[in-house]
Formats: sequence, structure tokens, C-alpha cells
Amino acid sequence: MFASENENENENDRNAVRRLVAADAAGYRALMLDAYATHPSAFTTTAEERSGLPLEWWEERLGSDAGEASVVYGAFDEAGVLVGAAGLSFEARQRARHKATLFGMAVAASARRAGFGRRLVLAVLAHARAIERLRLVQLTVTEGNSTAQALYERCGFQVFGVEPLAIAVDGVLLAKVHMWCDLRASPA
Repeated sequence: MFASENENENENDRNAVRRLVAADAAGYRALMLDAYATHPSAFTTTAEERSGLPLEWWEERLGSDAGEASVVYGAFDEAGVLVGAAGLSFEARQRARHKATLFGMAVAASARRAGFGRRLVLAVLAHARAIERLRLVQLTVTEGNSTAQALYERCGFQVFGVEPLAIAVDGVLLAKVHMWCDLRASPA
């Protein structure tokens, strides 16, 4: 990640989970491109699709104007480096405005098994619970990714179906497990 102009700001990022802003775009882009390339079956988006997008696209995704459509949270290690991210997108259609979708969950290999994934999911759920109109958060996880599915279950998500042949990765068709979390249930 790039150096912060404000040393105190960087100090506050150590071991933190917080909402990402446009200034975090370069680190977010690097993290996600690595995740797409390293774990292609975990994402519907490919590294090739996103690598050609300008930094401005990533900034807009994190910018304050994106708050209407989505938010992205990041996890930072002791050195203040962005090591994980998870997003939450909101439904714009009137009849579906009670739903949000967790997307783009990624934790760098060097930071796994340190609790960042759980902290990110819980931060996204806390954000969702603070929005009165929301009733549930949904997500998909590639069938067979038992580590991710178990994390989501520990955070309160439940399986409600499996979509066969959901994505094609290197000529192989993979299913997606659909999960949901009732925001009115007790937090994990």
C-alpha cells in the first residue's frame, strides 16, 4: 500500500477494520487483482476484466458518492497495509430495498487465519444493521469453498440454495451456494 501523507492516519489504520475511501484505491486495486488471479474460482469477476480499469474506477467505487450503491470495508495489518476487503451493495429497486449483497470478500494469503475475514464480515453486517430499511444480507460462495462457507455460517449466514453451473472457470462449470443473514437475528 502507498504511504500516508498523515502519519497519525496511518497509525490509526494498524490492525483496524474501517470503511475504505477513494484514497485507499491503489491498495484495494492491488489486493483485489491478486485475489482474482490467485483464487479465480472464488469470484465471478476475472483479473483480466478488472486489470484494465483505470484507478479512477476503483476510486469511484470507494468514493463518497458510491455510498448510495455500495460500501467497501478494509482490514489493515500491524504495519497499516491493506490485507483484506469486503463490500456491501444495496438494492435500488423499491421492492428489493430491504436486501443488500456482500461482495468481493478477500484476505491476502499472508494475513489468513488472523481473524481478518471474520472482522470484515462482522463490520459489513454492522453497517447493514445500521440502515433501518435493510432486513437481510445475501451472498454467494463457490461450492466446495468450505473454509469461506464455514466463516459465513459462523457469522450468521444460512444456505438457502445452490445455483448449478453458475460460473465458468477455465472451461469448468462451478456451482454457487446462496446464503443469507437475517439482520434482525442476534449478531454473531
